[in-house]
Amino acid sequence: MSRTKPTPPPATDAPSPSAPAAAAPAPATAATAATARADANRRRILDVAFTELTRDPDATMDQIARAAGVVRRTVYGHFPSREALVGAILDEAVAAVTAAHSAAYASAAEDPPRAVASAMLSIWHVTDRYRLLLSLAQRAVTMEGIRERLAPVHAAGTEMLQRALDSGRFVSPLPARALVYVLENTMFGLMEAVNDGVLEAEEGGRAAAVSFLCAAGMPPAEAAALVAEVDAARGA
Repeated sequence: MSRTKPTPPPATDAPSPSAPAAAAPAPATAATAATARADANRRRILDVAFTELTRDPDATMDQIARAAGVVRRTVYGHFPSREALVGAILDEAVAAVTAAHSAAYASAAEDPPRAVASAMLSIWHVTDRYRLLLSLAQRAVTMEGIRERLAPVHAAGTEMLQRALDSGRFVSPLPARALVYVLENTMFGLMEAVNDGVLEAEEGGRAAAVSFLCAAGMPPAEAAALVAEVDAARGA
């Protein structure tokens, strides 16, 4: 098909033959495309691994690769070992826990018991998704590794618990740093109770919060009323 030849602009407006042409926008480089594909593969492997390991904690890297639709070499290219893969899933869980913990403390900063109750309910909502992987994470990463990842949460929790002790809202023979361990193990213990079928998952968060507040010296009726109030406000 012929096209009409455009009328050239007046000679006075014509660019000098020696003037460089305007640079066209550079297309996405091959490296950028490769990085995007790698990121997408990594995300897919993590998502599939979470599903497969939740279904079968003994799922192998080969099983995960097949479920993700990639070759085993691709999985190992992102995660050099099964432990590294579990660790990456744990890192995502810890990031979600940290965000929930910070938001809960910020919402009730002037009322330490309420802040603690809110944090425990919020954290349970996050960790319930990961609770079936708890035993696997403890084997693959160890409790020491889990606690290292939770160090910022421990520090903020220690500060809030100390404020509750100083104000007399909590009464305990334990220092704040030790109470953090009580809180943490209350959560882990009830997660295992749900896994073992002796507690309903929807009861776990409230049970954890009331149990810890009582351990920290609050009267049971007061602890239960506070947790019910905070839980109702979260659901409103």
